[in-house]
Amino acid sequence: MAPEVLVFDIGNVLIHWDPHLAYLDLIPNFDTRTVFFRDVLPPEWNIEQDRGRSWTEAETERIALFPDKADLIRAFRANWLASVPHAIEHNLRVLEAARRAGLPNYAITNFAADTFIEAQQRFPFLAGFDGIVISAQERLIKPDPAIFAVFLRRYGLKAQQCLFMDDSAKNIASAKNIGFATIHVTEKTDLLSEVRSFGFAL
Repeated sequence: MAPEVLVFDIGNVLIHWDPHLAYLDLIPNFDTRTVFFRDVLPPEWNIEQDRGRSWTEAETERIALFPDKADLIRAFRANWLASVPHAIEHNLRVLEAARRAGLPNYAITNFAADTFIEAQQRFPFLAGFDGIVISAQERLIKPDPAIFAVFLRRYGLKAQQCLFMDDSAKNIASAKNIGFATIHVTEKTDLLSEVRSFGFAL
């Protein structure tokens, strides 16, 4: 079955996300920021907000461990918008072309509930999907196959109908294992050409 539905990840597929950008003034040195994100606010801490944990709980947990860095810990949420400065235009053009062509377009994203609302306000195209599954609302995060199952059940789709695009190799592997057609999106990906290679007329 050739895919006929486009399913997008959002962060680093449609919008640029880099937590370092929220700390350029607070921790100017790159190496020092890297240590901060390794030891104080590692990725596994942030992913729990994508799973639905509140920022208050998240901040309290880290401040208890690093009380001398309380202000820096709170800055992650307070400065969050700085970490999503722009759309990734060459990938966004694929979504825009799909909408002009009337193609079904959906999203499955790991995102905290409140920051997703802010992202939609900054990037209105995020409000135009035919359907979207947001991890924090489901208490499930990619690459858990359960979040893909939620998506398919909610919108009455089969995995074989869907072309899923994500920047995470783990998420791609999980979706492919279920039966999705997939594109692993990197900075070098010509997404329009890749999507066309699956037979989409864009």
